[in-house]
Order: sequence, then structure tokens, then C-alpha cells
Amino acid sequence: MRALREALAGFRRTPLLCALSIGAIGLSLVILGLFGLVAHNIGGAIGDVERRVEVVGYLLDDAASEQVRAARRELEALPAVESVRYVSKDEALERARRDLVEFSNVYGELLVNPLPASFHLRLREGFRTPEAVSETASLLAAYPFIEEARFGDEWVERLFALRSAATGIALALGGGFALVAMLLIVTTVRMAILARGEEIEIMQIVGAREGYIQRPFLLEGAVTGLVGGLLALGVTRLAFVVFPARFAAIESLAWLPHLWTAAGVATAAALGLLAAAFSVHREVGRAYGPS
Repeated sequence: MRALREALAGFRRTPLLCALSIGAIGLSLVILGLFGLVAHNIGGAIGDVERRVEVVGYLLDDAASEQVRAARRELEALPAVESVRYVSKDEALERARRDLVEFSNVYGELLVNPLPASFHLRLREGFRTPEAVSETASLLAAYPFIEEARFGDEWVERLFALRSAATGIALALGGGFALVAMLLIVTTVRMAILARGEEIEIMQIVGAREGYIQRPFLLEGAVTGLVGGLLALGVTRLAFVVFPARFAAIESLAWLPHLWTAAGVATAAALGLLAAAFSVHREVGRAYGPS
């Protein structure tokens, strides 16, 4: 309780400095939060596209029905395969008539259906990398009645590269803004220690233990980070509510998962504690050194 009272007293002694520090920390975390919101939605969009990745195998017209049924069972048993859909020749023609309206007259005049039957393999999460998709396509193409297996290799590789790039940028920016927040907290706590240098010296003279002196500053750093994190969360939430209402193009934004927001606020408090510990170790430890 004493440490908490001292930490709160520190805020009251230098309210302007604390407010500026919390505001600066909050701003850096707001930028991080907004980027996280964008990255989360981009990741969700990429994930939706990834879930639609299919390997398509086109069957020869003389494929025996027993072979097709046996192959379907084998394909469904593959660890990488989530589902197998068989599209018959008639279904393929009907789909072409429905989707390719500009060629409806051509398809309507056909005497013989030229479209092949096909297998459509949907892959499980974790098996949608270019290597896994290519391997599944090779397994499908190995059946003697499969004329061709396609999966859009260039498109899959670009999609995977986009996800990797988005993850790398998110990690780099997250680390950068976390470092900025830590430096701001280090400066705040250091100035608070310097402002109370005389008090610390008196406490040292009367025999106060080092931990007794350090605890209020550590708590002050943690509270500064926590308040900055809550401020950033509130501003990010406000932006999430306001911007979609003003711009119809982004009305489908998804809010961050609750685990992310809780982890973000907790991380802000932890960064504050870590930054304060660094500053306290340098300043109080030096002042508390052997006389």
C-alpha cells in the first residue's frame, strides 16, 4: 500500500510531466493499435482467400466410376485434404451456362458436352503453403485417369508471400513502437527519481532498504504503461467506431479479438514496469551505492 500511495503521490507532484508522458505513450500505442487493427483485417481477408484455395483435377472421359469412387476415398483420407467435391460433366456444363452468361448461346447449341468431370480438393489449415499445395496436386495428378491437376501455383505463392510480408511488417512496427514507449517511460521515471533525489538520499541515510525505495518507482512505471495502454485502446476503439460510419468502403472492419486487447494492455503495463526497472536500477542503484 505504501508503494501505491507513493506512486500516486509521484503523479500528483508532477501532473503535467505525467500527463505528457502518458499522452506520448498512448499516442505511440494508438499508432500500434491502429496498425494492428488494419493488420488483423488484412490477415482475415488473406485467411478467407486461403480457405478458398483448391486443387482441381480434371478427369478423362473414360474414367471408370469404380476408380473414381476409390480415388475419392483415398483423397479424403489424406492429412492435407479437408474435403473432396466431385463435379460431373453435366454439373460442369450447367455451371458454365450459369456463370458464363455471355457464352450461354454457345453452350445451349452444343450436341456433345466438351467439359470434363473434376475433383475439387479443399485443403486444411496448415497445408495451404505453396509446397503443400504443390505436393497435393502431384498426388492427384498421379492417378492415371486424371488428365490435368491445377492449383494456380503463381497465385498461391503470391498469397503466401503477402502473408509473410504482412507478418514481418507487423513485427517490425510493433517492436519499434514498443521501444518508443519504453524510452518515454524510462525518461519519465528517471525525471521522477531526479526530482526526489534529496528524499532518496535521506531515506538512504536512515537505513531504508534499496527495494523499499525502488518499489514506488516501479509501480509508477507500471501504472504509466497501464494508463497509456488503456488510453490507446479507447482511442483505437473510437477510431474503429467512427471511421466505418463515415466511409462506406471500410464498413466491414472487424474489431480486434478480446485476447489481443487484453494482451495489449497487459503488455503496455509490463513495458512500463520493465522500463522503470531499467531506470531505477541505474539511478537509484547508483545513489544507493556504497558510501
